[in-house]
Amino acid sequence: MVPNVFESHIIDINSQDREAILTHFRWVRGETERLVAPLSLEDQVVQSMADASPTKWHLAHVTWFFETLILTPYYKGYSTPNECFIYLYNSYYETIGERHPRPERGLLTRPSGDEVISYRKHVDSAVENFIANADERTWEIVGPLILLGLHHEQQHQELILMDILNAFSHNPIFPSYLDHITLSEKKAPRLDWFEFDGGIYEIGHKGEEFSFDNEGPPHKEYLEPYQIASRLVTNSEWKAFMSDGGYERAELWLSDGWSIVQNENWKTPLYWKQIDGVWMAMTLSGLQMVNDESPVCHVSFYEADAYARWSGKRLPTESELEIAASGMEIKGNFQSKGLLQAEPADGVLSSFPEQLFGDVWEWTQSSYSPYPGYKPVSGAAGEYNGKFMSSQMVLRGGSCVTPVGHVRSTYRNFFYPHMRWQFSGLRLADNI
Repeated sequence: MVPNVFESHIIDINSQDREAILTHFRWVRGETERLVAPLSLEDQVVQSMADASPTKWHLAHVTWFFETLILTPYYKGYSTPNECFIYLYNSYYETIGERHPRPERGLLTRPSGDEVISYRKHVDSAVENFIANADERTWEIVGPLILLGLHHEQQHQELILMDILNAFSHNPIFPSYLDHITLSEKKAPRLDWFEFDGGIYEIGHKGEEFSFDNEGPPHKEYLEPYQIASRLVTNSEWKAFMSDGGYERAELWLSDGWSIVQNENWKTPLYWKQIDGVWMAMTLSGLQMVNDESPVCHVSFYEADAYARWSGKRLPTESELEIAASGMEIKGNFQSKGLLQAEPADGVLSSFPEQLFGDVWEWTQSSYSPYPGYKPVSGAAGEYNGKFMSSQMVLRGGSCVTPVGHVRSTYRNFFYPHMRWQFSGLRLADNI
């Protein structure tokens, strides 16, 4: 068992509160390194597919973010320890310059892991000095950028776990990131429904606390009366979909999804395999028997949509989920719990549906597009979200590998509809 690497650190930080930002900076940077501690040097270099990145690259890139967007333009006298880092660890920022091709990040055996750790320490020291000494005018600009960098690093903490799981899934000895953790033996409650009135609702982030630019501006939307399921779809229910020919029935699938099912021979969620008649799934605790009561995980939007169609229901819109989650305490099975896999719902009846936060990211039927009045921020930070608002679908709620203090009811995650290496599942919805 990895000793207590998953800590909880929920903090509402004002971007002008230097002391709080410094504390949070140290915690987030340390948490990344604790997260990486169970991995060998060989683990940290591998890149299992073009969409994934090596752990060592993640460690360097989140550091590059602080260096390139904050230290270089705003901290007089700062110098990088290695000019090649600017090229090697740029992800997609066209305004910064050229970058190493994403599918070839696994070829970067050099710089070494020790050099990357040294790079992190160099930048950490500079950022801490900058926080202490920046003049007030500069700090008004830089404080929000440091908060952005910390939330950016938390996104990469989740990516590190997603990517290493994908890498380990290709290894025939099915290695574990964590020792096996036994889930509770509770049974998922029967599926119930929560109804919501139609009408005009305000959607989007409002308030002073941190949010990404794609969460706003707040705006009004009209919703028809709707209902959403009391919990997430389970593995047992997904097995019923499979047994009823869910992956063989073209009428259930969107055209592009059906093409992928045929071309890639999808028969199950990602990481499932049948061994001696028993369904097993690769997890961060190695190969485990599929728990029928747990939420199904690692399914694409196309699969989620096909399941909803098969069940006679539909996926919720992102606005429907946001309204359902409004006013809820943000708690659930997040990374800090240490399970790193989805677990069954509690079945405790309340005024809110269960599992709206944590366990798995929930696919919605909403395309990832700008809210009315949205404008990207100026500079390189404007490339963070806005330029990806095409051909992707929105997910809500966070997952079992999401840092607990990172998610809000307005948080908009997004992936292409065919992707399924993220910890994604679904909840059903319907019209009333």
